[in-house]
This record gives sequence, structure tokens and C-alpha cells, in this order.
Amino acid sequence: MIALSLAEIAAAVEGELRLPAHGASAEDRVDGSVTTDSREVVAGGVFVAKRGEFDDGHRFVPAAVDSGAALLIVEEAQPVEVPQILVDDSVEALGRLATEVVARVRALGRLRIVGVTGSNGKTTTKNLLRTVLERVGETVAARKSFNNEVGAPITMLELTESTEFLVAEMGASGIGEIARLIRMARPDVGIVLKVGLAHAGEFGGIEQTVRAKSEMVTELLDTDVAVLNADDPRVAPMAELTRARVVRFGLGDDADVRASDIRVHARGTDFTVTVPGGESATVAFGVLGEHHIMNALAAIAAARELGVPLDGIVAALESVTLAEHGRMEVLGGRDEITVINDAYNASPDSMSAALKTLAQVKRDGARTFAVLGEMSELGEFSGDEHDRIGLLAVRLGISQLVVVGQGARRLHISAINEGSWDGESAFVETQDEAFELVTAQARPGDTILVKSSNSAGLRHLGDRLGEWFS
Repeated sequence: MIALSLAEIAAAVEGELRLPAHGASAEDRVDGSVTTDSREVVAGGVFVAKRGEFDDGHRFVPAAVDSGAALLIVEEAQPVEVPQILVDDSVEALGRLATEVVARVRALGRLRIVGVTGSNGKTTTKNLLRTVLERVGETVAARKSFNNEVGAPITMLELTESTEFLVAEMGASGIGEIARLIRMARPDVGIVLKVGLAHAGEFGGIEQTVRAKSEMVTELLDTDVAVLNADDPRVAPMAELTRARVVRFGLGDDADVRASDIRVHARGTDFTVTVPGGESATVAFGVLGEHHIMNALAAIAAARELGVPLDGIVAALESVTLAEHGRMEVLGGRDEITVINDAYNASPDSMSAALKTLAQVKRDGARTFAVLGEMSELGEFSGDEHDRIGLLAVRLGISQLVVVGQGARRLHISAINEGSWDGESAFVETQDEAFELVTAQARPGDTILVKSSNSAGLRHLGDRLGEWFS
């Protein structure tokens, strides 16, 4: 965080500064990292005690102090000899502090901000953009999937006076949440990747999801740029909702940044990109899965709007071999057995894309295993969408379907009820059972996909299978 005095921080978060009896002044400055996790507190840092659904951060104040916290932001006074600021709501205070820091760095005239939202692909696109932009100037981007009312401001608070680019994931589970994040850090470039059924249960339906994601573009100014997925029928119409200049990306002829000549293989995905003005380049993209091309196109479009030349963008993208741990991560290798661990998260769209990739990279004469768990947070759509994925696995000719856990059972039932299929489907309750089944049946040359929502925990099974076959 940029250096601010205790008094300045108290004013920013609209709280009451309380100083210990000795050794502290309101003019003392703090420039350490900000966190809500006491395990991440470093000497000179700020600990924000947040009340959660299952625990209360105030319980961990002593641990934060022992780790060297220079300031506490709390909702109730703590009996420790460390400066503390009392606020009504710690999460609101965190957002106010982020707003102040972003505004101060903005005022220096160097910072450019990219906001990324969508039902799928936010983290991958953010990581690609970070890789491109950090070659140009100091870049701050979210760690992992820090994209909510807590994670996004913590990322913003990593800004320094010399930061040139901030890449902010902006997720939401309801109306108004993206707009709130944008008020903290209004993007110069706002990206909307895709609107699908991911988290539709939380939003209350797909129409509400569209409305929430649209906040990315409705909040932009006429000096900003909206980067929109031309191929998504829910995203493309957002061009009518924004004052910003619109740049479209996709595979169709109406896209400004367009991919063609796509070739998917076991080492990644190659394609040709064409940008406004007719310039084109071949990209040897080391991230597996045709669906990740859309994330790459969004990153290309945004980076060009920030002044990065196409050849520099391509060089950066070609240096990427993994979108994120647990996202189309290629493991294994023994006896030419490939494990694709894509169990960081799952929605109907990403599950479909992963299965299609599995079918595309199958070796001649070998088999494909799809080890699938629950797609969570789908609400009323859950049953139908699990049915649809089961049918898709059959139609793609997946050799062996292994369905893990009761939450995904309908996927198994849908597959076995489909008549014409040379493959098989097995249902197991636990990851251990899935591991035993796959390791017993896999043969040289086979390809194994592991895919589920993060809550189902199959990412650990993917790692375990990858290690077994390495």
C-alpha cells in the first residue's frame, strides 16, 4: 500500500483512531500490506478484522499483533497496544481505503485500470493480461480469484506510486456488486467475457446475471473502452448500454479482434489473430483448450487499447503454458498417459468446453476418461444442466465416465440412459474410489480429464492422479 498516515487512513475509512498510551502518533505512516487473514500479516502491515459466516476475525487480533501488525481496523476496541481504527463495518472500511488509495495513485497520472468480469474465464484472462502488461510496466493483478468485496480491494491496496497497470477481477453474486467495485476503481478498459449459468442460482436467474454483468459497461465513461464478446448473444447487446467505445472479440467476421485457423493439440492451441487495421499474427498458445482462445482474444484487445504492440502481446502469450493451477493443467506423462486437471471450478459452459477438448486431443486407438463432479450454485438449473453434460459425454464418445459424489449423480444417470454409446459410466461416492477405478483401468496412451466445481474438491484428485501417472 502507498504510505498514509494513521490520521489519513482513519479519515478514508470514516473511523475513530485510537492510539496506544505510548509510542504512536496520528502522523505515523503505514505502508505495509493489507489483509483480512492473520496468517498473512507481515511486520508493518494492516490487519482488517472481518466478521465472517463461520468465524470472527477479531479472534485473531493477538496473532496479527504477534506478527507485527502496525494498524488494526476493527469493529470493536481491542485490548492491545497497537494503533486501531474503530469502524461500523470492516468490509465497508476496506472498500473505502481501497477507493482512497486508487484515487491517490490515479492522481499521479500514470495508472491505467482494466476490469474483467464474466461467468467464466476471469482468472485466466487476468493472468494473461498480467503477463502481457508486466513486460511494459509495473503491474498489479489479483492473486488467485480475488474478485469479490474483500479480495478486489485487497488487490487494489497493493498499488504503489509507480504502478502503471491494475488488472482487477470483478465478480458478483448479486445486482450492484460489480458497480460497487467499479466505484472503487473505475476501469479505463472494461471486459465482459461471457454470461452463462455459473452462479445463476445465486443471482436468481439468467436475466439477473446479465443485468449484474452489464454493470461493467454501464458504469464506463465515454473516454473508456468496453471489450465485449461478439460471439455471446448475452454479451454482444451490451454495446447498446454503454457510453464507452466498443471493441468486440470473437471468432466471427463481426469481431474487431478475431481468431481463425484454430488447431487444438495436446500441447496447447494454435490460432491466427487479426486486429483492426488488418494486422495479423500466428499465436502458438501453450494453454490447452479451444475455449481459452476467447480469453486470449480479450487480453489481446485490452492490451492493444493500452498501447501494447501486437508482436509484444503475442510473445507474452506464447510464454504462458498454464492459465492457473487446476485450470486445464496437463499432468502425468508415464506410458503417455495424460491427466488434465481442470477442477479449479466448473459451470455448464466450462464443463462442456473441457469435454470437447478431451475429445479433440484423444490419441488414435487410446481411450478418454472424464472424471466429473458437481457443478455447484446452479439453483433450479442444476438437474437439467447435469443431465445435459451426461448426454454431451455420450455424444462426444467419451470412453469412460466416472461421476463422483451425489451432487453429480444425475450426470451419471443421464449418460447410462442414453442408448447408443460404446463407452461406460460409473458412479462413485468418494475421490478414493474414483482414484482406484481410474488407476486400475487406465492404459498407455489414455487421456484423463478431472473436472468439477471447486466445492467438490476434485482438484486434489487431479493432482493425485497426475502424480501417480508421472
